[in-house]
Amino acid sequence: MNDSRIQTAPSCGDDYDPASLPVEMALARIESTLDPIRGFEKVAIRSALGRVLAQDVSSTLNVPGYTNSAMDGYAINGAQIPSKGTRELQVIGTSWAGRPFRDEIAEDTCARIMTGAVMPPGTDTVIMQEHVEAQGEHIRFDASHHPGQNVRQAGEDIAKGEVVLTKGKSISPADIGLLASLGTGEVLVHRRLRVAFFSTGDELRAIGEPLEEGMIYDSNRYTLHGMLTRLGADVIDMGVIKDVREDTLEAFADAANCADVIITSGGVSVGEADYVKETLDKVGKVNFWKVAMKPGRPLAFGRVNDAYFFGLPGNPVSVMITFYIFVQPALRKLSGESKTENLTLNVPCLSTLRKRSGRVEFQRGILERNDKGQHQVRKTGAQGSGILHSMTKANCLIVLPLASSGVEPGTEVEVIPFQGLV
Repeated sequence: MNDSRIQTAPSCGDDYDPASLPVEMALARIESTLDPIRGFEKVAIRSALGRVLAQDVSSTLNVPGYTNSAMDGYAINGAQIPSKGTRELQVIGTSWAGRPFRDEIAEDTCARIMTGAVMPPGTDTVIMQEHVEAQGEHIRFDASHHPGQNVRQAGEDIAKGEVVLTKGKSISPADIGLLASLGTGEVLVHRRLRVAFFSTGDELRAIGEPLEEGMIYDSNRYTLHGMLTRLGADVIDMGVIKDVREDTLEAFADAANCADVIITSGGVSVGEADYVKETLDKVGKVNFWKVAMKPGRPLAFGRVNDAYFFGLPGNPVSVMITFYIFVQPALRKLSGESKTENLTLNVPCLSTLRKRSGRVEFQRGILERNDKGQHQVRKTGAQGSGILHSMTKANCLIVLPLASSGVEPGTEVEVIPFQGLV
């Protein structure tokens, strides 16, 4: 009797493929391979947003630079606060912000003071103006106060010589304000990462070209351009490369000559016309080809000469998810950033989520608050890897682990907010 069974190969629709690398192992392999790029530049702080510090920044002065008032009120010597009852003092002047009162405050006297103004000689305490009874040139206050209140000491925020920003930090708007408060006009940062990318496929057309039967517009390059731009990379868009062996080889050679990282979309599966794998077997070193995840199992990582290589799937959603999970942390580390892990939260899920065990799944979700102010998540709808519209609705990824076989409403799930992905 003839055997009616046929031999098949693992596909993206299978629950488990022994040749696929677990997500955690793939991330670890990438992490262990990367070294930050070399090269630094000094930039003005107005141009430093999102750049990565190449050295620690230390303060050259105290902040605040002088002891000053935290409130509008009256500067006194704390020893004059009564132990009980009330005390009356004469107001002999005013200390304004930028115009200090320099006379000594003697027994039974005080000075009017404004927020941020220098504490006059002989004072160490400020009583808020709302807590005194003012009578002409005199004030009266009670025993409810204590010495040292409402005063900001010199160096209380930052001491001279203190490290305020550390090497490897991505500079935020608050950091720029801090640098300005120290009088620092320039900082040394890592140079921008150069990333070359292209799409592969005879079916792809650029925007503006007519669509013939069987053709589609290439959206992946535009998505990648946006994600790379938000990361601050110098982007090199090499366009669409046709499924021609010589063209693919030439594209990789050109990209490796001008970039630190090469990213492709499409062409990393097992199709006869996909020449990316064939080319990399000749000119590159591939660490892995497949990851046990959905969407995005056909994911490649390796090197082409001195450039790192990420081969992303062709489906639009798969491109975005593999970029967020694998490529973005890698680019941040290559840029010199010290903290590159994605922010995750655990929240209840409102939707029923279908999944087969044997791979990690990243489903698109909407993270929101309920009427009690508590976070919750629900799926966006259909989860096909070609449904790019679902990514525009989503604000997070719902992570379903390898062993999970689905989620019922009310179950707590792990989510990765897009806001944490930059």
